[in-house]
Amino acid sequence: MTDIKEIESPVEGERLQKLLARQGLGSRREIEGWIANGRVTVNGDKATLGVRVFGAEDIRVDGRQVKCQTTQTRRVLAYNKLEGEVCTRQGTDNRPTVFDRLPKLKGERWVNVGRLDINTSGLLLFTTDGELANRLMHPSHQIEREYAVRVFGDVSQDNISNMFRGVELEDGLARFTDIVDSGGEGRNHWFHVCLLEGRNREVRRLWESQELAVNRLKRVRYGSVIIPDHLKQGQWVELDQTTVDALAALVGLDSVPVNVNSSREEAVRMKRLQGKRIAPVARKKNRNPRAASGVR
Repeated sequence: MTDIKEIESPVEGERLQKLLARQGLGSRREIEGWIANGRVTVNGDKATLGVRVFGAEDIRVDGRQVKCQTTQTRRVLAYNKLEGEVCTRQGTDNRPTVFDRLPKLKGERWVNVGRLDINTSGLLLFTTDGELANRLMHPSHQIEREYAVRVFGDVSQDNISNMFRGVELEDGLARFTDIVDSGGEGRNHWFHVCLLEGRNREVRRLWESQELAVNRLKRVRYGSVIIPDHLKQGQWVELDQTTVDALAALVGLDSVPVNVNSSREEAVRMKRLQGKRIAPVARKKNRNPRAASGVR
């Protein structure tokens, strides 16, 4: 008897949200929201979640046609976020946004890999590959995030053990996978801690569960990417292909050419801009955070 699996037709095409994410339009989760809200059409019909496409269809978002590139590109920026910046595309209450400081793109946009709250500084990753962003953020891939945290108070071994074993927070069990004492003076003490997820204010809430206050927090690593020592706050740098490929490999993605479709002029422009501090954006008085980028 022939196994039924042998005669089943393979599923063809690619899920719409995955294809659009690869074009750098947004993360897969964000695009799924667009589809659910009726903002995406395929050949004139409203798209549905799960629909498969090849890329040659007439695909539109908010009425604007999306020209799908057959050759994928994957670019990644590392940005050293300042305290006081927000991770939304448009700031509120005159607060600056991290996107104001990034280099401009033509036909693509930077997708942020997770977020940091307004009072947290340090490493943020941005990519033109929405599928890479989605996988790096998804809890199933268990991507480690490392933070330097300064805690005020008397930290006991019981506190450390509790956070290592796990603490029940309002949105479920949370724990650090690693806690390293990094020294300090008086009642201010530095620790390096690691998490495998990115829930809102999770690092702070874990310490607060032990009745300890966090008075400074900085992300120093995301997966295989460590924040460069030379990267000052408010600066970005584009990662080289070896680093991008290593990051993609963590979540099971094959390597692809970087900047394969960029013109020579664009490459020169990026090189000239890379690592330079972008001019400060307007903000309310007394919102300037301290400029120190290292752990002190």
